[in-house]
Amino acid sequence: MPSLLGLHRFNEADPGAAEEALLACCGSHRWALRLTAHRPYPDIESLLAAASEASYDLRPADLAEALADESWMPQPLVGMRAPGSQAAHTALRAAHAAYEARFGHVFVVCLDGVDPEEMLDTVLTSVRTRLANDPDEERLVAADELRRIALTRLEHLVAAATTRSSN
Repeated sequence: MPSLLGLHRFNEADPGAAEEALLACCGSHRWALRLTAHRPYPDIESLLAAASEASYDLRPADLAEALADESWMPQPLVGMRAPGSQAAHTALRAAHAAYEARFGHVFVVCLDGVDPEEMLDTVLTSVRTRLANDPDEERLVAADELRRIALTRLEHLVAAATTRSSN
C-alpha cells in the first residue's frame, strides 16, 4: 500500500514535475492537468477517486492522445513477455496487428492479478474477443482498461516516491 509520505511528496511537487509524473500513468495532458490542479489530496483514496473520475471524463481526443502515448512506450506488445509457445506468441503478434488495423490504436488491457503463466492466454483471448466489438463499444472498453492501468501506475508512482525518499 502506498504511504502518505509518497502522497505528501506528490502533493508538494512542482506543478510541472507532478504533471510529468502523471503523464507516465496516463498520456492524456487534460487528465494530468486536472489531477495536478486539484492537489493537495488528503489521502491516497481521494487521489485514486479523482484519477478515476478524470478518466471517465476523457473526451475522444483525450483518449486518442492517451492511447497514442501507449503505442510509443518502450515495451513489448502486451503479453509478449509471458511464457508460452512460439506459435502462441506468433498468434498474439497477429492478433495485436489485426486489432491495430481495425481500431487504429494499440491494444490495452489491465492485467492486475493475472498469473504470469496465464497472461499469454488471457491477452490473446481478450484481443480476439474485443476484435468483435464495434468501434464505439471498443472505445469504451479501451477507455476503461486504460483507466484501470492508470490507477495501478498512479499507486506505484506514489509508492515509488516513498521508496526513493527512504533510500
